[in-house]
Amino acid sequence: MGLQIVPDNLNINFVGIRKISYVISIVVILIGLVALVVKGGPRYGIDFAGGATVQIRFDKPVSDEVLKKSLETANLPGLAVQQFGKEGTSYLLRISAVEESATGINSLVRETLSTYLKDYSFEIQRLEMVGPKVGADLRSRALEAIYLAILFTAVYISGRFENRWFTAGFMAAALSGCVFGLQALGVGREYVVLLSVLVTIGICLKLRLSYALGTIVSILHDVLVTVGIFTLLDKEMDLQIIAALLTVVGYSLNDTIIVYDRIRENLQGNRDKELSTIINQSINQTISRTVLTSGTTLLVILALLFYGGSILHDFALVMAIGVVTGTLSSIFVAAPILLIFGDDIISHEEPKADTRPRDADGRLAPQV
Repeated sequence: MGLQIVPDNLNINFVGIRKISYVISIVVILIGLVALVVKGGPRYGIDFAGGATVQIRFDKPVSDEVLKKSLETANLPGLAVQQFGKEGTSYLLRISAVEESATGINSLVRETLSTYLKDYSFEIQRLEMVGPKVGADLRSRALEAIYLAILFTAVYISGRFENRWFTAGFMAAALSGCVFGLQALGVGREYVVLLSVLVTIGICLKLRLSYALGTIVSILHDVLVTVGIFTLLDKEMDLQIIAALLTVVGYSLNDTIIVYDRIRENLQGNRDKELSTIINQSINQTISRTVLTSGTTLLVILALLFYGGSILHDFALVMAIGVVTGTLSSIFVAAPILLIFGDDIISHEEPKADTRPRDADGRLAPQV
């Protein structure tokens, strides 16, 4: 007999506690937003704020204080020294504003350390520079990438689950045209993205794209909660974190699709049941798969978090937060939000014949 974490006869009323879960989610999001306002926005890394990053490796351990003191005379604006690894031999120097060229920074750091740390041998392993204009452009494009991921996800969900490809495609084309049009008029990309997200939600409500609305709200929930917690931990936002957020969006979407698939199947076979009953039944039927998938994924991410080194630490941290929030949102946000239009909004289609073998809890049996 295999290991069974979740019993087959689970019958939790997830829909019944949706208001509590909504309140908890809103409180967490508001705390994160307040933290963003208090801190004056996210703490941007070199990728978004501009500046330089210098990676140095010494032949023997050197303390933070000694390294900082030796660099005081170099007149490097906004200098921050960060050790990574446990040996005390590898450091990152972050410089917030750079007027020197890459060659000039290299020479300045090398000459300063050679003068004040004569007993140490060192190697400059990496030097990266980003101008302030490039950083601002990368920041706005990162927001745009997240929005486009949300938009085209809504198109896919509407087409797959509601057979409304034309409506969803028209929405995507219109919104994409507005985005590029507003940018051509000189409106800031950040404001365009914010406005577009609100308009997308409004269109989903107006056109009654229930599955798409649930997916969009779920993804926004995951992104806002993850960014809020990341801000509370006073971590830097850079391109690596944006990559992690987009990965979280994909993971959350996959989890949501599993639940939506089961809801659609149960709607076809139970035309007389209330939608809330079908949603509860569907979540309970897929909870075992959700817990096992999220648990095994989280184990890998935790291994990266604790043993992957400082370079991967923040990426793994975002992924860990995102996997937890994505799992919870697919259960407590994406599925229950289908009830916003009432029981009659989702068509109870005639069941289609499916002769594929299934196991006791309704999942497809392994094919030999």
